[in-house]
Parts: sequence; C-alpha cells; structure tokens
Amino acid sequence: MSPDLKLLFTISMSYKMTSNYFPKKKIHSRTFDKFIAPLLRLLPLVPKLLSRGDRPLKMSFEQQLKTLVYFHLQEHKSARHLIQDMKENDFAKENIAPEDGISRSSFSEIINGRGLEQLQFVFENLYKQAVNVFPQEYKSLGELISIDGSLIDAVLSMHWADYRKNSKKAKAHCGFDINRGIPNKIFLTDGNGGERPFVSRIISKGQTGVMDRGYQSHKDFDLLQEENKHFVCRIKAKTMRTILKENAVDPDNHIFYDAVVYLGTSGQNQTKKPVRVVGYKIAGTKYYVATDRHDLGVRPGTRGALRSRTRWSHRSAGRSIIAWHAAPNRIRKGTHDRQIVASAGRATFGPRPRRCGSRRRTDRSQSG
Repeated sequence: MSPDLKLLFTISMSYKMTSNYFPKKKIHSRTFDKFIAPLLRLLPLVPKLLSRGDRPLKMSFEQQLKTLVYFHLQEHKSARHLIQDMKENDFAKENIAPEDGISRSSFSEIINGRGLEQLQFVFENLYKQAVNVFPQEYKSLGELISIDGSLIDAVLSMHWADYRKNSKKAKAHCGFDINRGIPNKIFLTDGNGGERPFVSRIISKGQTGVMDRGYQSHKDFDLLQEENKHFVCRIKAKTMRTILKENAVDPDNHIFYDAVVYLGTSGQNQTKKPVRVVGYKIAGTKYYVATDRHDLGVRPGTRGALRSRTRWSHRSAGRSIIAWHAAPNRIRKGTHDRQIVASAGRATFGPRPRRCGSRRRTDRSQSG
C-alpha cells in the first residue's frame, strides 16, 4: 500500500472511531423546550392513549402534542408541509417526529381519529395553570368572560359544515377570560349552529358573560339568573321595557339611561326576572346593555369604554384562538375532527348611583 493510501485509510478509521465514541450532539431549542414545558408537566396526569387494535401506536400522545405545537409555531400551511419538514429538518426529526418517521396518511388518520379526550384534558388544565399565573385585571368586577362566535371557511367536502348553498363554514363559539387576557373555552359547530345555547356552557356559576346583541334572549336572561350566572349583553334599542325603578345619571356623562326593568312584551316574551338596562352614547350613537349586575356603579368614561374594549378585544382574540387551534389538515370532515380542532391550541365601575323613587310604566325608546 502506498504511503498516500495508508495515510487516507488511517484518517478514515480515526474519524470512524471518533464519531462512534462521540455521538452526534442532539439538537435542542431552548425556546421550544420552554414553550412546551407546561404541557410536559401535565403528561403524567393525562388519560392514557391506547391502541384500538393489536397494532402498536405509531405516534404517542406526547409526539402528537409536540407535532401540533410545532405545526403552529412554524406556521405550516398543510399536513404535507409538516410531514416534509419532519423528514428534512434535523431538529424536527430528532425532537418532534416518531423515531421511525411517519407517513402523511398515517398522520392524518391519527389526528382525525384519536386524542380528543387527552387534548381536552390538556386544554382545561393549562387554563387552570394560567389562572394562577397571569395577573388579574378588573378584579373588583369579578370574573368576566367575553363570549362570541366566529365563522371559519370550510371546503365543500365537509358535509357537516352546513351554511349556505355552495358555501361551507364552521362556527367557533369562544369564551375569553377578560381578566387575564386568555381563552378559557371553545366549541365548534357547523356554520348555522346557534350561538345562544353555548352561553351557559361557557360561563360558570358566579362568572359574568359579556356578549353582543346577537345573544339577546329574554328566556336565557331568566335562565342564567336561576343558575347564578351573570351577564352584560347589548340589546336592541327598540326593545320594550317596563320600568320598575330608575337610577340617577349624571347629565354630563355619556351614560344617559339607567333603570331596572322587565324586558319584552307582557304575555309574549317578557322576562320573568327584572334586569338592569344601561344606555350610553359613543360618537353620537346610542347603545343599550342589559345586565343582572345591580352591584355595578357608573363612573364617567368607564362603562362604555369597557363594553367597546371588550367587544373588539374579544373579536381579535377569537380569531387568534381559531387560527391557533386549526388542525394541520385544515378542518377535517367528521364530528371528531372538529372537536379536535376545538381542543388542540386566550374597565372599572365606580360606586352605585343614588336611587330615585320607584315607579312603574311602559316606554319604548326611539333611539337607534
């Protein structure tokens, strides 16, 4: 053997021995590890994910969870894009994907067929953790939950997502913790799904739901009060009001109306329990809200600001929640799939006003 070949052989053997002795350093990401840490702490408590047949699971729930998180952090557009990344990206191959890899068909079957119970457990318990970590605003007002529904575009093959002819949409019913600025609950239905039935499911006893005009229901207002659940809901300006008592308002304030009333028409849709209605003006337009919170006072520049801020912050947050929870395959075709989507993936009032004498009469506001 020539000296050159002998030197080359020695170098190659040395490299081989060195690489075996010093294995390849595993790639880590401090950001990802920090982000995923609260999830990993919950894993020992998560209901065990079992195979439905004799075949072993191709992806553990931990891997499924990491994959969904990675999908959203990397802003992948589809399952195909995600699977390709897990094959080519060294970090994804070593930290996200199963050891033997996974095909797109197997991944789609996993995402659309199992893990719902586990994902719901994780979401609910993450919220419980966050409640104890995030600072609470508006503490004096109690727990405030903004409620709203938002439509999500779907494809025509999603037969369950009924909306209109030649148009398919799903609807996300979101609860948003105003005090802490995080989501607390989310449900998914077809695009024509009613929003009002979810109010009682989203808020718990003692909490106050903050809602827009689409949630006005006199029957539901009575039901919520019976369940010891509170509400602040915008109502139609022309809603019939039978006044039981008027509260004083400051003529220099944008709050121009404050009264305890029965809402609706007697013998038809009138509330059985009295509610408080507050009217306020913003940019020349009059708005009315109904609430069962008689403990809340009116201070200049506060009530309207809360209602407006709550409305728009929730709409923005609602869209963010939906985007974060959208599954890698967009939204799939079955009931289980939409539940996976829903489970995978966030003002002050012053003292009470001085009371005026009680009187009973019926009026109808002509304000818009």
